[in-house]
Amino acid sequence: MQDFSRRGLLRVTAAAGAGAVVLPGVAAAEAPGASAVPAVAEGMKCRPAKLTGRIVRPDDPGYAEASLGWDELFVHYPLVIVYAQETQDVVNALTWARQHNVALRVRSGGHSLEGWSNVDNGLVIDVSELKSVHIDTVTRIAKVGAGLSQSEAVTALAKKGLAVTTGTEGTVGLSGATLGGGFGFLVRYLGMACDSLVGAEIVVAAGDDCAKVIHADLKDHEDLLWALRGAGNGNFGIVTSLTYKASPLKSVAYVQATWDGIKDLHRVFEAWQHSALRADDRLGTQLEIHRGQILLFGVLAEGTEAEAKELLDPILSVGTPEVTAQAGNWGDVYAGFQIPTADEPANWKFFSQFSSELFPRKAISVIASFMRDAPTDDSNFFTQAFGGAVRRSPRGGTAFPHRDALFYSEPGAGWGTRGQAGSGDELTPQAQAWIAEFSQALRPYVNGAYVNVPNIGMQDWETAYWGDNFDRLRRVKAQYDPRNVFQYEQSIPPASC
Repeated sequence: MQDFSRRGLLRVTAAAGAGAVVLPGVAAAEAPGASAVPAVAEGMKCRPAKLTGRIVRPDDPGYAEASLGWDELFVHYPLVIVYAQETQDVVNALTWARQHNVALRVRSGGHSLEGWSNVDNGLVIDVSELKSVHIDTVTRIAKVGAGLSQSEAVTALAKKGLAVTTGTEGTVGLSGATLGGGFGFLVRYLGMACDSLVGAEIVVAAGDDCAKVIHADLKDHEDLLWALRGAGNGNFGIVTSLTYKASPLKSVAYVQATWDGIKDLHRVFEAWQHSALRADDRLGTQLEIHRGQILLFGVLAEGTEAEAKELLDPILSVGTPEVTAQAGNWGDVYAGFQIPTADEPANWKFFSQFSSELFPRKAISVIASFMRDAPTDDSNFFTQAFGGAVRRSPRGGTAFPHRDALFYSEPGAGWGTRGQAGSGDELTPQAQAWIAEFSQALRPYVNGAYVNVPNIGMQDWETAYWGDNFDRLRRVKAQYDPRNVFQYEQSIPPASC
């Protein structure tokens, strides 16, 4: 089976050794331990902190790789990168950054699509090596480290016959995906990824220059849990572990269909959008359009190959697609459609959009026209069916506002060769102009945007990402990060007093 993905996937690397490293000029006294962090009063100062964990600095051999995110369009040169090995390393790093007035960013999977999980001349606190997994199969409560990738989470849960919603790209960080909302093939069946989030451990700023650990759940700091369910990563603090209420999932059926060329696009698109929303909620579907082919992906939870094909028949009966199907454990199926990052372009640009109405014929014509002129074969238009469980908000609510959307879509441009500095530079202006014009042409038919797929040039991004929830998010920010320690280009500012 030939598989395609709109984004590349990073190879999962094993965690390296841990140890304390003191930067020149930094005192050696440690910050308070995470397990015994005292209440920190406003105005209180902490003892000088030192950086602990796996430390990577500019003169270290691994610095170039460590400072490069998944999207190589963005290159930054941080002062130091801290790979936390335990929560205490995060407490120390945040305290150190505050005491030395150093800009900081939070990184989990490294897939920040505007490069905002990295920063020049600042501190990157990377949680990707926090990979603990504790699953109670009786209560179906899973507590996992914030460094798990989506693939690792899917695999660990599937071995126990459980699942939560994740995106389709396996090496995207589970934490970042969940904190922005999180959706994929299981979204109509299980709801958003953040809907299953019932708790989080998070390191927040405290006092004048300190840090402390708090636990947010439905009993304590429930306002923060609400915000973490959709605000996006790195707005309030540094999440070090996540607790999910998982759902039973024994098996799935996976179907992939491929049409050569895009001559059948109107008929395929119409058949898909009319049938996808009426389909059994167990069925999640995605349509992906390239300049040389159309791809349909479908996952049916707790169903057979024959049942999945029958549900997809209104689409599969259009033209003569090549169709493949398989059934099995969700972890095995998920692993089967992953592809190596090395096979993907180095540079990417996406625009995120939601639709509250069906795409009219004119909108489909716009998609067809732009895809015929796509700058590369990897460039694509991707769309996902919503509905089903997405419409049901969990107990405690979420900051994710796009519950009533029918579809999520994103035009994407990919170009350049990975690992080659400056690769694709000659295509960059063309690719960026193409996707900007494409997104603009679709504006009459779409609304809003997805915080996990941001756009630096977006106007009114606050309401595009969070709608009417933005003011409440600002109040939560004022409570947990009043000094705006955690900030980036489109971070949530604290409410004014």
